[in-house]
Amino acid sequence: MTTKTQLAKLGLFDAKVPRYTSYPTAPHFKNDVTPDLFQSWIEAIRPGSQISLYLHVPFCRRLCWFCACRTQGTSSASPVAAYVETLKTELAMLARHLPEGVTLSRLHWGGGTPTLLEAGMMTDLAGAVFDVAPMAEDGEFSVEIDPNEIDDARLSALAAAGMNRASIGVQDFDDEIQKTIGRIQGYDVTRDAAEAIRAHGVKSLNADILYGLPHQSQARITESVQKLLSLSPDRVALYGYAHVPWMAKRQQMIPSDALPTPQERLDLFETARKLFMWDNYDEIGIDHFAVPTDGLSIAQKNGTLRRNFQGYTDDTADVLIGLGASSISRFPQGYAQNAPATSAYQGKVRDGKFTTSRGHAFSAEDKLRGRLIEMLMCDFEIRTEDMRAEFDVSADALGGYYNRVAEQFPGMVRITDRGLYIPADARPLTRMMARALDAYDLDKAGHSSAI
Repeated sequence: MTTKTQLAKLGLFDAKVPRYTSYPTAPHFKNDVTPDLFQSWIEAIRPGSQISLYLHVPFCRRLCWFCACRTQGTSSASPVAAYVETLKTELAMLARHLPEGVTLSRLHWGGGTPTLLEAGMMTDLAGAVFDVAPMAEDGEFSVEIDPNEIDDARLSALAAAGMNRASIGVQDFDDEIQKTIGRIQGYDVTRDAAEAIRAHGVKSLNADILYGLPHQSQARITESVQKLLSLSPDRVALYGYAHVPWMAKRQQMIPSDALPTPQERLDLFETARKLFMWDNYDEIGIDHFAVPTDGLSIAQKNGTLRRNFQGYTDDTADVLIGLGASSISRFPQGYAQNAPATSAYQGKVRDGKFTTSRGHAFSAEDKLRGRLIEMLMCDFEIRTEDMRAEFDVSADALGGYYNRVAEQFPGMVRITDRGLYIPADARPLTRMMARALDAYDLDKAGHSSAI
């Protein structure tokens, strides 16, 4: 069993490393990916193939202090309505360059708070999306739903548009913690939202919960997880709270002296993890849990689990197009990110232009290292046979990557003829092990705690 002492010696409680939802990570994006290059990548999509689409809505009724996402507060519907019109214009631009016969394997509306949209806006926006490309027969349409910002009319509009998976943010149900992080959302409100979602025929429910929050204790996270389990979510993301007040100024409202230590964060994670496991959820990667019939569990079992900017996914489409301010697209050729400021994004789209402001074009080494890291993060192993089938790489070259991880984490991995494997008790080190495969410089101030 790997002890806290061993983990401490290997630097787990001091390290700041990326979450590796991309490779290279977003801080390494540059401005050499232009709107013209983005357009050429769209036009290179195979006709008749499946792609994923992400729509970003950067508005919230209130700004939660814990959140590090690019969002802005609004008390009226007018800026949201104007933004929806901009998204529709961007969708029409996309349609002009998208090859024929493309369908959507995944459609996700995120934010911010997509449920700030009025019911009519939701219907209008969904129609604009499906004018560009229809959902694939087995496609998934998911929406992030704020239990404080949803009603029957909006749920009816989303269900009628085809939403078949909903995601609700919980964070923590404890009153003191909610006040400290600026997110008031009672259990009753959350339960009512979950019941209403299911009453509208949406069968799949995701939930996010955080560990590492101020004033959080093992007793408090136990109570919150048990309350969450009473809602029977199909999939849960157990994220570590990333306290980065130098990047997200609103986090300066959160007292740093109320935060748990890194060692306590590990205890909080393990407490929650055991509760999900005891309730017969499958453990997915480093921080997700799912019922055995959920797509993530099935993907993990058959080796098709993937990782993208939303975390773990069972979507195997090789193109994800992000629309809206700050959205990131992923193509086989590289990443492209829209202008992050809402005003700049809207201005360029109104002028009939794609708003790509930065990104990264993959080198052959990027693709190889990115897949090594993704395997490690998804499967806790790198399979030599699979890597050689996908890349022009020798077993000896792969062995060099394996040895690099083994040298930095002695006794924590197993190297065999099959490949590299991380035993269960060493998995808290997974993100650090992925870092050992990362060829780019790491700015400590730009990333969150390794645990």
